[in-house]
Amino acid sequence: MERRTIDPRPGWQQTVEDQGLVYPLTRYPDDSLRPYWDESAYYVFSLPEVEALEEVVEELHAMCLAAAEHIVAHDRFGDLGITDPRVVDAVAEAWRRKAELPSLYGRFDLRYDGTGPAKMLEYNADTPTSLVEAASPQWFWMEERFPGADQWNSLHERLVDAWKKQAPLLPPGGPLYFAHSAADELGEDLMTVAYLRETAEQAGLAAESISMEDIGWDRLSGRFVDKKLRFMRSCFKLYPWEWLTADRFAPHVLETLDNGGGTGSTLWIEPAWKMLLSNKALLAVLWELYPGHPNLLPAYLDGPRELATTRGYVAKPLLGREGAGVTVHEPGERGAALLPREEPCCYQELAPLPDFDGNRVVLGAWVVEDEAAGLGIRESAGLITDEYARFIPHVIL
Repeated sequence: MERRTIDPRPGWQQTVEDQGLVYPLTRYPDDSLRPYWDESAYYVFSLPEVEALEEVVEELHAMCLAAAEHIVAHDRFGDLGITDPRVVDAVAEAWRRKAELPSLYGRFDLRYDGTGPAKMLEYNADTPTSLVEAASPQWFWMEERFPGADQWNSLHERLVDAWKKQAPLLPPGGPLYFAHSAADELGEDLMTVAYLRETAEQAGLAAESISMEDIGWDRLSGRFVDKKLRFMRSCFKLYPWEWLTADRFAPHVLETLDNGGGTGSTLWIEPAWKMLLSNKALLAVLWELYPGHPNLLPAYLDGPRELATTRGYVAKPLLGREGAGVTVHEPGERGAALLPREEPCCYQELAPLPDFDGNRVVLGAWVVEDEAAGLGIRESAGLITDEYARFIPHVIL
């Protein structure tokens, strides 16, 4: 793994926008615009290195599924902050009928510097973004800048194949809806959903787009409907389950949840059991089940324990995105640093992100169905990968 610099292509912004990345710039607090898609640098990997990372990702994915089974079998939903009996029942039933429910993709965030074993930082398997840039503009960048090279990137083909294989699990009678929240001002959610709809259509599925805010509830029929009052049998949503089960429509969602078939029900993708994998408590359950595993970091739910005085720790809210609420604690801190936070958190060993020429890098390793499918790299100035991180392409040479 090596970071190299390169001159950006002339007109790069228009190029990546034409390829679906409509948010190539990030607005900073000083109101300046700086590249989110940053092709002034790229990362180089060897093929054996990527093949080894693929094996790690697929092993971690299998371990996460085993942890989900453990949570359901031992009724440990409370550790994840899931206390509503209706939600517990819905998630447990979705897990039991896992083979009957379409499930598409997820993204591991890994710490890796090219020398030691990759370490799992977290797993977003419900509403992961940064998919468009990883699947499309990154590939075209490689073809233009390094013709004949390769890339850890089979995302598009695997997504299309996944829809083809899972099409029989979709209920008949109506299109598959693709929903995002209109509250997303940046456009990332919209373009992610639009791209996934494109892969579904290439797989031969009938599909339509809708915003979450435009999904209606028909009291007479007891069904979710679109703006034309058509019954919505199935819907892919880029809308977290913790929101879907807490907003004012939550009772209707749970009452009509299709966990494997039923007239009048709505099948939501990703399925409800993905709540088990996108919760930071998963990190502590994994460490409990696989203590000392080379690709895991020590993690606990009841406080930092020995981490406060040995390696340091990171406190992560159980639910959160783009680094929101994450705090970093160096070893040897005293006082409040030794105590658990008031809000439920996971306390994970501090493993500072690798520093490449002053840039802190995290690997986003994609899983489609149960297989490793690609890589997206983000860089940040600090230890926390936040909304100001930059996307950097990669190549296998």
